[in-house]
Amino acid sequence: MKKSIIFAFLLLMTGFGAMAQEKNNESKVQHITYQDFIDKIWDFEKNPNEFVFKGKTAAIIDFYADWCGPCRKVGPIMEKLAQEYDGRLSVYKVNVDKEKDLASAFRVQSIPMVLFVPLEGQPMMQVGALPETEYRKVVEERLLK
Repeated sequence: MKKSIIFAFLLLMTGFGAMAQEKNNESKVQHITYQDFIDKIWDFEKNPNEFVFKGKTAAIIDFYADWCGPCRKVGPIMEKLAQEYDGRLSVYKVNVDKEKDLASAFRVQSIPMVLFVPLEGQPMMQVGALPETEYRKVVEERLLK
């Protein structure tokens, strides 16, 4: 009896794992590297004193780490925003442990750190986790105005 319950549990969990993996494959959030940032967002090596945005839509860049509790709370919010504003807003993630040069270039000392990039004007930086309503407010009032 115990073996069949364990087997059923494992089968159920495997199914949930596959669904979660499928969901991750549908993610609109893009993980980016140092070079991706230079290519897609801003070539700060070429234009260190002037922000020249290369994107076609406003953007959010979430600097995070896998071990960071507040970052794990922000992650699902970024997924929701990326899905909801698909085509009007690009959402990127930068793993500060893997992209140390990019984190250093932005002087990331505390995470999560979120960079909000409007199509026109200067980017805005927010350190620390915010409630979903606050991220939505920034998107609506500052990025998609």
